[in-house]
Amino acid sequence: MEINDAVSALSGLAQETRLQAFRLLVQAGPAGLPAGRIGEALGLPGATLSFHLANLKRAGLVQSRREGRSLIYTADFDAMGRLIEYLLEDCCGGQACLPAGTSACAPTPSAGESRTPVQETDS
Repeated sequence: MEINDAVSALSGLAQETRLQAFRLLVQAGPAGLPAGRIGEALGLPGATLSFHLANLKRAGLVQSRREGRSLIYTADFDAMGRLIEYLLEDCCGGQACLPAGTSACAPTPSAGESRTPVQETDS
């Protein structure tokens, strides 16, 4: 990911309503949600919702498809993953921060689990 793409994505998320909409779409998964349901969940009128969804789309974070008369919006999980990878690229001085085989977009660990591995020391 290029720095301009990262700035665009972060700018798209740097507003409360857009961040709420994006998180709602992430929760919905690959099936996405119709625009009307997003508006209902966030208590937004259609024009306001359209403005924010268009901003997220320009930022490359959401996609839309038409199903009948509905527009279905989905989070672009690949773009989200690229953004997270970009942000973590130089994390921890180049040392692996996440356990091998895990993705930065992996589900949150359940209570009691650690996201970062415990580093063993030679004794």
